[in-house]
Amino acid sequence: MTDLIVLFSEPAVWAALATLIAMEVVLGIDNLIFISILTNKLPPEQREKARRIGIGLALIIRLGLLGTIAVIVRLTEPVLTVFGQGFSWRDLILIAGGLFLVWKATKEIHHSVDPDPNPDLFDTKRAIAGFGAAIGQILVLDLVFSIDSIITAVGMTEHVPVMMVAVVISVGAMLFAAGPLASFINANPTVVMLALGFLLMIGTALIAEGFGAPVPKGYIYAAMAFSAFVEGLNMMARRARQRRARQ
Repeated sequence: MTDLIVLFSEPAVWAALATLIAMEVVLGIDNLIFISILTNKLPPEQREKARRIGIGLALIIRLGLLGTIAVIVRLTEPVLTVFGQGFSWRDLILIAGGLFLVWKATKEIHHSVDPDPNPDLFDTKRAIAGFGAAIGQILVLDLVFSIDSIITAVGMTEHVPVMMVAVVISVGAMLFAAGPLASFINANPTVVMLALGFLLMIGTALIAEGFGAPVPKGYIYAAMAFSAFVEGLNMMARRARQRRARQ
C-alpha cells in the first residue's frame, strides 16, 4: 500500500495515467462501435444485458492480460517467417481480428443494401444466431483490441498499477457511453452504414499493421471524426427539411 502511495505521488505517473486513459478511451471506441452494432441486432430486452456482458468481458480480459504482462510482451517476438517477413503472435492475432472485422462489416453492409440477398457467403437474413453468438463475437474482438491496447500501454509506462487504473476508468467510460451510443445508432439508420464503414477501415488497418505496414492511428481517427462531422451536418439538414415539410 505504501509503495502505491509513493508511486502515485509522482507527477510523471499522473501524466502517464492521463495519457493512458485518453489512449484507452480512444482505442475503446472501435470496440464500442462493434458492440453497439452487434447488440442492436438482438431483441430489445436482451440488448442492455449483452452490452454489459460484452464490456465486462473487455475489462476482465484486459486485467487478466495485465496479470501476464511478461507473456504479453513476448507476443511481439517473431514466431513465423513467410517470404522473409517475420510474424509475431500479435501480428497473427491482429490479422485474424482484422479479417473478422472486414468480413463482419461486409456482411452487415450487404444485408443493408440488398433487400433480398442470395444464399451466399454474405447472406444475412438471420443477422446473428442469438444471444450466445453475439457474446462470442464480442469476446473475439475484445481479445484482439485488448492485446493491442495492452501492448501499446506497455510501451508508455512500466507500472502495472497505473495500467490497471487506466483500464478500469476507460472501461467504465465505455459502460457509461454504450447505451446512448447504441440508441443513437439504432435511431439513425445512416449512422449504421457510417459505423460499418468505420469497422471496415479499422479492420483493414489491423491487417496492415499485422503485415508490418501500420497506418498511423491519428490519421484513422481524424478520418472518423471528419466523417462523423459530415454525417452530423447531413442529419441537421434532414431534420430542417422535415420541419419545413411539416410547416
